[in-house]
Amino acid sequence: MSIRDFLKKQFIDVIHWTEQEDGVLSYRFPMEDMEIQNGGKLTVRESQMAVFVNEGKVADVFGPGLYTLTTNTLPLLTNLMNWDKMFLSPFKSDVYFFSTRMQTDQKWGTQNPITVRDKDFGIVRVRGFGMYSWHISDPKTFHQKISGTRETYHTAEIEGQLRNSLIGWIGNAIGASQVPFLDMAGNQMAMGQMISDSIKPQFEAMGLALDTFFIENLSLPEELQKRLDERIGMNMIGDMSKYTQFQVAQSLPIAAANEGGMAGIGAGLGAGFTMASTMANALNPMMQQPQQPPPPQAPPPVAPVGGVPPVAPPAGGGTAAGNKFCIECGKPMPGRSKFCPECGAAQQ
Repeated sequence: MSIRDFLKKQFIDVIHWTEQEDGVLSYRFPMEDMEIQNGGKLTVRESQMAVFVNEGKVADVFGPGLYTLTTNTLPLLTNLMNWDKMFLSPFKSDVYFFSTRMQTDQKWGTQNPITVRDKDFGIVRVRGFGMYSWHISDPKTFHQKISGTRETYHTAEIEGQLRNSLIGWIGNAIGASQVPFLDMAGNQMAMGQMISDSIKPQFEAMGLALDTFFIENLSLPEELQKRLDERIGMNMIGDMSKYTQFQVAQSLPIAAANEGGMAGIGAGLGAGFTMASTMANALNPMMQQPQQPPPPQAPPPVAPVGGVPPVAPPAGGGTAAGNKFCIECGKPMPGRSKFCPECGAAQQ
């Protein structure tokens, strides 16, 4: 290198970064044709971390603070370079800044229902959506696995991957929990915490930390939700027979006010009670068996009059004493007489 080339070289005395826009996760400090002066300053602000990369290897990681770049602050880099002379000459490395502030308002949602096994309903498909937040916790891992050597890396570049992966992790967490759907829907805060605990290791593997995870809604597909609403309605009704009677009673004033008045209510009541009976029999197994009429009982014996048991009248209309009645005057007469002793009328 000639003296002219050496004089043209630019040396960096201060290394720092301020975010110029939202959503930047990683920023590579411009180092082209520039070297870091020994004893230069490195400023890492709150919500940032800096990573020194030399010859493709991560040398050192710095948290928030002000650093003087010497062999005392870069011991690992010094060992990698095998420098002597107490690190007096300028050096060149890539410096990456990472934003560690929380990435909020990240939305998740199930584009397709998640199929899980439910204790109450069997196999069901569950939909859900909510919000979550995260931040970079391990910039070295994030640099090695996600951002790489790009000049800038934005939140939008990883947002889709996180959201799609999140849906798979949520499905596994819901299936492994074996919590019935009704309990999940009624305890969304507890369910969200359980899912958060189960997927945090997945974020850590990428150098991220999951800060919050919220479930805003859990629901079934429309056709299954209708069945659930029907079941809830049946449980609320309780006694179907009494409910139908109440509905019929409520409809009487309305029917009377309509055209035809009370004249057409009879047919409606008959149909209503027939339907009520049919539905009640279907809901009550005990009512499905038809009731058998009681066996006929013999009529009680007739009490005797005057101590003499009654005697059936003889054939031909005679009395118990063997007499008969005149066909003309109606007076009693002997049963074998052909003429009435009272009026003399001939008898048949």
